[in-house]
Amino acid sequence: MTVPGDRPSVLFVCVHNAGRSQMAAAFVTHLAGDRVEVRSAGSAPADAVNPAVVAAMKEVGIDISAETPKALTVDAVQASDVVITMGCGDTCPVFPGKRYLDWQLDDPAGQGVDAVRPIRDEIERRARGLVGEIQPSPRPEP
Repeated sequence: MTVPGDRPSVLFVCVHNAGRSQMAAAFVTHLAGDRVEVRSAGSAPADAVNPAVVAAMKEVGIDISAETPKALTVDAVQASDVVITMGCGDTCPVFPGKRYLDWQLDDPAGQGVDAVRPIRDEIERRARGLVGEIQPSPRPEP
């Protein structure tokens, strides 16, 4: 975990960085604000975020329309305390001292908003649990 007072960092990785990892990053950013550093990336990034994912997130008041898929880099993994993979297999580099989680989730690629909603809701549930686990506690008053 992290040292109290330090800002933990999380990296969400999926293949295209156009759906699951974008939703997860947006939820953690929404829930934790600047208390957690959030990154997302893909092992084979798409050209744009899935429009059905953008629409599903907008339904819950989170606008990710300006996000763009980013390529996974070794530096991003090294700079993260927790790396959460979502269906990218063995493409994520593994470094000692990092915490790795694999969230098994359906891929929203090619799906409409109706199919994306349950994936979004499960990601939100997991993101809430993660934020509760890793975010630093407020500093006590002196």
